[in-house]
Amino acid sequence: MPPAPTADRRTTVDVTALLERGRTLATPVLRAAVDRLAPPMDTVAAYHFGWIDAQGNPADGDGGKAVRPALAVLSAEVTGAAPEVGVPGAVAVELVHNFSLLHDDLMDGDEQRRHRDTVWKVHGPAQAILVGDALFALANEVLLELGSVEAGRATRRLTKASRSLIDGQAQDISYEHRDRVSVEECLEMEGNKTGALLACASSVGAVLGGADEHTADVLEKYGYHLGLAFQAVDDLLGIWGDPDATGKQTWSDLRQRKKSLPVVAALAAGGSASERLGEILTADAKASDFANFSEEEFAARAALIEEAGGREWTADEARRQHTIAIEALDAVDMPDRVRDRFTALADFVVVRKR
Repeated sequence: MPPAPTADRRTTVDVTALLERGRTLATPVLRAAVDRLAPPMDTVAAYHFGWIDAQGNPADGDGGKAVRPALAVLSAEVTGAAPEVGVPGAVAVELVHNFSLLHDDLMDGDEQRRHRDTVWKVHGPAQAILVGDALFALANEVLLELGSVEAGRATRRLTKASRSLIDGQAQDISYEHRDRVSVEECLEMEGNKTGALLACASSVGAVLGGADEHTADVLEKYGYHLGLAFQAVDDLLGIWGDPDATGKQTWSDLRQRKKSLPVVAALAAGGSASERLGEILTADAKASDFANFSEEEFAARAALIEEAGGREWTADEARRQHTIAIEALDAVDMPDRVRDRFTALADFVVVRKR
């Protein structure tokens, strides 16, 4: 994984507490929104969020990293508003994010998320689709029912980000069936799939707090590049991550033939390892027994990606995008403590292990 970023100035910020603040503020409102769903969608959604187990018993499941809610409530403080002002934005972004997870798991055939069976595996594909659709609709409701001009502005940004997210997923799926994808295409896809929603999370609280368009745009720039750093780290974890930490299978992205950044960068690097990798991946696309490949075969592909430089390039790209995100904040006046928290969250994104 990328080493910790360096900077001339860092203050100590308790990132765990910052993430927990976002989760604590958003969760009751998120639960209330999910409770509006008709049965059995309410129960299926509760299972997805980790609030109950497959039998309907209360559970204390892993609800994810909560980066987006933390960003949303923090962004409200840029305007001098209380963090609670950003809560509807935090909930709306979480609803859209989880809509995408429900559909992505089904489309990708992922059977595990957060160390347990995915919704489509437990409740069936139809429920995964319906509940995802319902969460998407709820996201807009949560914002629009505020009835303010700021809520309308926030909803416009959310819907734009949602469309970009869907574009990114469509690109991701189409790339799985191509022999080659350029680094530029991959970055565009990841900017859509991950950057757009993190951009919205980073600005939505500020918009609800009355921020002007310049401030919101700058915060979106921070979030967009943070999203690219986030996805670059995810791509590293998708190949070399510890399954005990990620909750996914070993070599997860290789099993799905994903054209993630390490793969694309390795194929573009040139040299013997790059050429050999290209030959193997082209053969893999035609292999009828791909699903039965051994651990050793996937490990060999991962080794070629690393030898060709894909792992190092992706780690460098995560750090580069992290730097762009932090520098974007210079264009907006905000309290030092708020700026330090944005910086700490960005640092967390590039050094995480799951």
